[in-house]
Amino acid sequence: MKLHLVAVGRRMPEWVQAGYHEYARRLPPECPLVLREIAPGARGRGADAARAVGSEGERMLRALPTGARVLALDERGSPWRTRDLARQLSGWMRDGEDVALLAGGPDGLAQACLTRARQHWSLSPLTLPHGLVRVVVAEQLYRAWSVLAGHPYHRD
Repeated sequence: MKLHLVAVGRRMPEWVQAGYHEYARRLPPECPLVLREIAPGARGRGADAARAVGSEGERMLRALPTGARVLALDERGSPWRTRDLARQLSGWMRDGEDVALLAGGPDGLAQACLTRARQHWSLSPLTLPHGLVRVVVAEQLYRAWSVLAGHPYHRD
């Protein structure tokens, strides 16, 4: 089983890359976290944000691994506590299917991505920068794994 973070954005700041890789490398070989970066749609003066989000969504859906369970990272999704995420991770590992987590860009996820997702997970009621989302997702997945493994990283 592989975890895939399909995220809009390229050329993230060094702190984002370092934070993401720090936690992704800690995950064991039986549930690696793989980043799939999606080029952002054109934005700027006179650009149509809806068109940018739509094109990002098309590229995200094309990047999904065949047969993967799809989750949308969405502020309107379900908030999970660490133990909830650990239960989710345990089920994903038991089922053996790949999991793809979709993280949108500055204007969120395309409706097609939200519709395709089997579950919607809210990391926070706050709006987070999309680079920070990568770090938070990687850390929380590592934390959930540490709960399952009885590793002392997570403390109640």
